Amino acid sequence: MDCLFCKIIANEIPAERLYEDEYALAFKDINPQAPFHALIIPKKHISTLNDVAPEDCEVVGHLHRIAALLAKQEGFAEKGYRTVFNCNSHGGQTVYHIHLHLLGGKPMGWPPYQETLKVDPI
Repeated sequence: MDCLFCKIIANEIPAERLYEDEYALAFKDINPQAPFHALIIPKKHISTLNDVAPEDCEVVGHLHRIAALLAKQEGFAEKGYRTVFNCNSHGGQTVYHIHLHLLGGKPMGWPPYQETLKVDPI
């Protein structure tokens, strides 16, 4: 498989690992958008949120528990943080292996996006 995150799971590509168990891996984002920015991924390859099957629901919930654990460990759980899944191109997904972004360490604004001038053809 030619998936960047699957290669990180397999230790073929290095990453700054923050948490790992038999179901999931968390590592620092190489292009952080906040003082703390981690990606939390399932070890099972699931391309997009649209591909989450009923049997995957437990692991998707597990990703959120890991986010809460990391936020507490990093010291910003009480002040708050943001978790985000992006889905497909309009949602901002660039790696097609689901990943939960954990962002913290500063106040987050709303809306969480910037509009682009590019318009996709209909």
